[in-house]
Amino acid sequence: MANLQQRRSQNIDGDFYVDRSCINCDTCRWMAPNIYRQEGSKSAVYHQPSNSEERIQALEALLACPTASIGTVEKPQEIKLVQSRFPLLIAENIYHCGYHSESSFGAASYLIQRPSGNILVDSPRFAPPLVKQIEQMGGVKYMYLTHRDDVADHRKFNAHFGCDRILHQDEISQNTKDVEIVLTGTENYQLADDLLIITVPGHTEGHTVLLYDNKFLFTGDHLAWSDNYHQLIAFRRACWYSWTELTKSMAKLTNYNFEWVLPGHGRRHHADAQKMQQELAKCLEWMQKAA
Repeated sequence: MANLQQRRSQNIDGDFYVDRSCINCDTCRWMAPNIYRQEGSKSAVYHQPSNSEERIQALEALLACPTASIGTVEKPQEIKLVQSRFPLLIAENIYHCGYHSESSFGAASYLIQRPSGNILVDSPRFAPPLVKQIEQMGGVKYMYLTHRDDVADHRKFNAHFGCDRILHQDEISQNTKDVEIVLTGTENYQLADDLLIITVPGHTEGHTVLLYDNKFLFTGDHLAWSDNYHQLIAFRRACWYSWTELTKSMAKLTNYNFEWVLPGHGRRHHADAQKMQQELAKCLEWMQKAA
């Protein structure tokens, strides 16, 4: 829980605050940009909620914070209501799980609700309110893991839901050696008619992305939108394997149509398929210059 005694001086006076345990993961800033922003090397509250909608968004960010660094002076009476809102609907049958994990440095995870079996994309915290809601939504058939960094509480979800975990061989560690489906090589993997796993080495050696219904691309740490650059980007300063391979992998995505970029880190982005291809081309040009 956030500690009022550790409240950052950069917070504006009022009920909500961020304490000094913040790891600057950006979660609260993209979930509730009207409330939180970066001040120095961490987040802070720059605007106290002024209506019920802003207050709900501020509380959603509070619950999602991976380090419980957001607090309120007064106990929030709406907390159970806000807990019941997760997973948060993004579009159609795609949800943001919230409850980010510190071990994944606050990476976002997602739920795809499908009649033939739900897919959990990367791992949130195994938080009882979230687990209960996912149970009511049909459980989890597959737990797809983009890469080694964002596996978090995968074992707990596997034990609870009996889901098959999917991870590339080059991403497996001692922590994930017992995953049920191991991807190998550089070929794509057709998990179902509407689910294609695309290999995109670069950020890490065995990184993959998931294309659902030729519309939603779950990108892990491969591709994201940057509000600072106003374009799609890859993470040059967090490329752990090969920028050259990452650039090749990005070019590979021009072979596919999609309208949503749903990343682990960075901001999500939505555009029609033609505009998205233009944005991808701009990203590739930027990457080549950054090489």
